[in-house]
Amino acid sequence: MVDQGIHFLDAAGPTGMRIYAVGDVHGRLDLLEGMHAYIETELAQDPPDDWRIIHLGDYVDRGPDAKGVLDMLIEVTRRDQRVITLAGNHDRGFLDFLDFPSPDGLFANNGGEMTALSYGVALDFDDPAALASGHAALRRAVPQSHIGFLDGLDYSASFGDFFFCHAGIRPGIPLEQQNPRDLLWIRNEFLNYPGLHPKVIVHGHTPHAEPEVMANRVDVDTYACRSGVLTALVIDGAQKEILSISDRGQ
Repeated sequence: MVDQGIHFLDAAGPTGMRIYAVGDVHGRLDLLEGMHAYIETELAQDPPDDWRIIHLGDYVDRGPDAKGVLDMLIEVTRRDQRVITLAGNHDRGFLDFLDFPSPDGLFANNGGEMTALSYGVALDFDDPAALASGHAALRRAVPQSHIGFLDGLDYSASFGDFFFCHAGIRPGIPLEQQNPRDLLWIRNEFLNYPGLHPKVIVHGHTPHAEPEVMANRVDVDTYACRSGVLTALVIDGAQKEILSISDRGQ
């Protein structure tokens, strides 16, 4: 049977549209601001007919300023609908914690204390009474605009020969039928799949020291919260390149 999928080398974005697909931010407002400043300068100096900035999720946890990241993304998406923000598993985990303060969930075990601190709230996950009190304080501190923004995030976007999501897809399932949980969480079944997909999948979720460019997918999660490097895939027609913003200078 002939594989009908598309290879990265052959993939192209829509004619006249430049796309910046940005990896996991995890509270690094400084890198997010640097990325947007670079993109804005590039768009002004070399304007395409159209453009999109697609953020691939995981805006909160681990890094120091989740609140600032959400404030910025709310503002830039309000200002220009060509900035697209997709959901990550940590973003959903934050909402889950606000609904129910579990001491054992994703938020508690994967950097949620940093998110809470960005809102001025210290959490103690080991003391049930203190956790209940901290949760109540966090609920008061998080603006409804942040909750509405996170709750309204889409799970995927598609342009040209590229499909964008946070974690990846389940191979063999049509792109339009993907389960949101897979789009947020999948790893091994997707990462280890050797075949081509109907479109090249651009994702984050699984951090690497360097962006991972494969025949069937591109992973732009370079662990910004610890590495100090935020990475994007830039697609301009058939041209593709990697853009990295570092806290040590681009």
